[in-house]
Amino acid sequence: MENRADRVRTALLAAFPGAEVAIRDDSHRHAGHAGARPEGETHYAVRVVTPAFGGMNRVARSRAVHAALAAEFDAGMHALQLELRAPGEG
Repeated sequence: MENRADRVRTALLAAFPGAEVAIRDDSHRHAGHAGARPEGETHYAVRVVTPAFGGMNRVARSRAVHAALAAEFDAGMHALQLELRAPGEG
């Protein structure tokens, strides 16, 4: 059975084919906070580098990622820390 990080990676690669995707589960750092669950898999840091972000502002990039991950939010994912870049951006 896939864990949430695997499903997040699959969803992001489906939305942004060929993207560079890095995912870190930070749920342990949020124990006791809003949205945290004892089993974890609620808080993630995600880095996506894709040409699809070229010409998009920060808000549009974030909306695109959140749309791609809507099913995971519906299934209990609580928070994402995002680093969203086009190739060549610092």
